[in-house]
Amino acid sequence: MTRVKIPHEAGAGGEDAYTAFAGARLLASGPRRVVLLALKAHHDGGGQGALVFEDATGRQVDFDLRGTPEEALARVEPRRAGPGRPRLGVVSREVSLLPRHWEWLADQPGGISGALRRLVDEARKREPDRALARRARDAAGRFMWSMAGDLPGFEEASRALYAGDHDQLRALVRAWPPDVRRHLLTLVERAAPRGPAGAEDASATPPR
Repeated sequence: MTRVKIPHEAGAGGEDAYTAFAGARLLASGPRRVVLLALKAHHDGGGQGALVFEDATGRQVDFDLRGTPEEALARVEPRRAGPGRPRLGVVSREVSLLPRHWEWLADQPGGISGALRRLVDEARKREPDRALARRARDAAGRFMWSMAGDLPGFEEASRALYAGDHDQLRALVRAWPPDVRRHLLTLVERAAPRGPAGAEDASATPPR
């Protein structure tokens, strides 16, 4: 097998969305630029430590807040590849393929990187609604684990989430801090399966 680094497009498909909390209080939610600037202002104003979540995955992320707001933004925003043309948040990842795969990719329009990006984009478009719902559910589960793991009813709420019992989940989190509850339920709405009716994956377990 051959191993090389292939550019991977980050932040595509509307996934460049983040949410920041200071304790149980919502600081900002939206595009990375908006959230980073709000986080920077909070940090420079002496605010308490904050947690930032990537909405698409529910995972925590860290931003480097040193320097001016412009310097902090420059560290995360795509650099320009040439006059008037921004880069699309490309990062390198390593991938292993057999020689025949590399030969086929090399023959495609736009070269290997372009072919791989098109293949990924086409596969994502064909992803079943229930698979998308599963990803959204896992994002909600990760957020809930980080922000509500010590809150009353967490275990029961987690079981309700993974059982697909959203009505029960809403009842269980009613007494949670308002901003945490609202953001969790926003993520849960995205996790509602839109495919054929049926129970959620019974074998699912909360992600860590």
